[in-house]
Amino acid sequence: MSYNTCKTGDSSLCTGLRNTRITSMNMTKYAYLLAFFVISLLCACDSSRIFEENKEIVNGVWNVNDTISFEVEIADSAAPVNMYLNVRNAGMYQYENLFMFITTTFPNGRTHKDTVECILADQNGWLGDGLGEIFDNQILFRRRVTFPLNGKYIFSLEQAHRFGDEPFIENLPFIIDVGMRIEYSK
Repeated sequence: MSYNTCKTGDSSLCTGLRNTRITSMNMTKYAYLLAFFVISLLCACDSSRIFEENKEIVNGVWNVNDTISFEVEIADSAAPVNMYLNVRNAGMYQYENLFMFITTTFPNGRTHKDTVECILADQNGWLGDGLGEIFDNQILFRRRVTFPLNGKYIFSLEQAHRFGDEPFIENLPFIIDVGMRIEYSK
């Protein structure tokens, strides 16, 4: 019996249905409030983060010509920071590591290029946090560095993986996302 079809002769049943409906509506409101509170709390707890963003690799195949870029506004160039690379890979990824070129473009237009090796596995298996066959890694590649200038920096990540005598692997499969995190050093 629905709420709208209650008859006066079924008053106890109608009252029960009304209470059930009101309780259900209140629980929905409380669930939304709880979710909002938890999300707000999680966002507020990460006060050391200056920047963090991850970008999806289309179809999980990173082409050697695909550059992933991040724009970061640095307001306090005197503060020491730690810089991380975020890598999400599938368990079917064939290698223990991933090489990347990272080009930093400074606010004044100058550039600097680094080569970084991200270790994703060792003899015991995958190193990242895993859920099923997906693994998340956060690799520290610069510790306690300071930026020379305030302003907008652009970090461009390129896949630079090689195998054997090949100068590069054109399409590197099973890399799902890559990203960067910059946080104040403790």
